[in-house]
Amino acid sequence: MKALVYTNDRQLEYRSEPDPIPEIGEALIEVKASGICGSDMHAYFGHDERRIAPLILGHEVSGQVISGSKKGKRVVVNPLVSCNECHYCTSGRENLCQSRQIISMQPRQGAFAELLRMPERNLITLPDDMSYLHAALTEPVATSWHAVMRGKQIANCDISDAKVLVLGGGAVGLSCALILHSFGCHNITLGETNSLRQATVQKENICTLYNPIDDSPEENAYDIIYDAVGGRLTREAASKAVKPGGAIVHIGLMDNNDGLDIRKLTLQEVTLGGCYTYTMQDFKDTVDALYNGSLGKLDWIEQRPLSEGNNAFVDLSQGKTAAAKIILTPED
Repeated sequence: MKALVYTNDRQLEYRSEPDPIPEIGEALIEVKASGICGSDMHAYFGHDERRIAPLILGHEVSGQVISGSKKGKRVVVNPLVSCNECHYCTSGRENLCQSRQIISMQPRQGAFAELLRMPERNLITLPDDMSYLHAALTEPVATSWHAVMRGKQIANCDISDAKVLVLGGGAVGLSCALILHSFGCHNITLGETNSLRQATVQKENICTLYNPIDDSPEENAYDIIYDAVGGRLTREAASKAVKPGGAIVHIGLMDNNDGLDIRKLTLQEVTLGGCYTYTMQDFKDTVDALYNGSLGKLDWIEQRPLSEGNNAFVDLSQGKTAAAKIILTPED
């Protein structure tokens, strides 16, 4: 098979790789579409010690099953492989399984390839007329879905009446805003520094947009803040902007360097909630939302051939694309 292989820092090679061989209980999938995630970019820069070259990246994937009990089915892949036996898995919190694995991270190869092997229990069948491109958005949007659910859980307010701040206008941040809007929240502010992405967010017409380089959000004003970046500067901004008794949902994993105002969190009873990936229920709910149109036209994506994936990574690293998500498709 052909695959886009991460070979060294800022180096990707489109080349032939051995076909994956499914194990017992696994399916072989012909990849139709696979999105580039921020974690793929971290690996590309050499900032992720969990992703060691050589490695096939990519975990936002849809395709068609070509072997196994689901042969012929159009599917989206939940890339988080859990044990299916521990307390977390049996209680519907499989994202916290302590033996979890995710494709695109050793020992599992990822989806920037023509073929992928996955446990059959990780596959969700798609409607016959659902676009593979839209289906490939399930993973990042499910991350946002889980984050919004987490915010509803920990915030002391009705989310439809909440004043909400989203930090970051990439796929996860924009999806958070779209999901919040679909739940009846209409007081959303979103911060994004890239002018091309700002235009993409603005086109959705669901939030007030600002540039964190030039402006700062109102201090002590927001019921819930979703940090889809996860860097020191966004944690500082979240700490200042959250109101007493409010909540910060931390999604992004840009770095691990301070930024939180722990004194304010303590004295003003601010709730900080970590948010990691999604559950299988989040995944199923996200497929439904993407398919039924409640999250809009989904025209903020850009499709590129897998063979030109290296150029896509370069453009993303240099902020040269307006798309919130670039999706790679293997050639027929």
